[in-house]
Amino acid sequence: MSIPVTNEQNQLVAVNGIVLIEQASLTTVTITYDGGKVVTLTHATVTTGDEDVRDDIQEIVESALKTSWDKPVYVVSSAELSKAVSGIAVA
Repeated sequence: MSIPVTNEQNQLVAVNGIVLIEQASLTTVTITYDGGKVVTLTHATVTTGDEDVRDDIQEIVESALKTSWDKPVYVVSSAELSKAVSGIAVA
């Protein structure tokens, strides 16, 4: 999936091999892959218990996986995210 990042161009994040998508904090969602890699998406602060951004990412991954084989990248629109993504890190 190609995610828009504030003040940057879109960044590609893999949708294959995901084992967990989690609202890790009030400002981050993590995507954990088999093999142990973790992608951290940073976004504006949400309130305690608000998992809308995590839900958005899960729905986007589902949509990306339904995309036809001849369209290898699912481009995420900013309208699909309840909070803008301001950074992406891989560990």
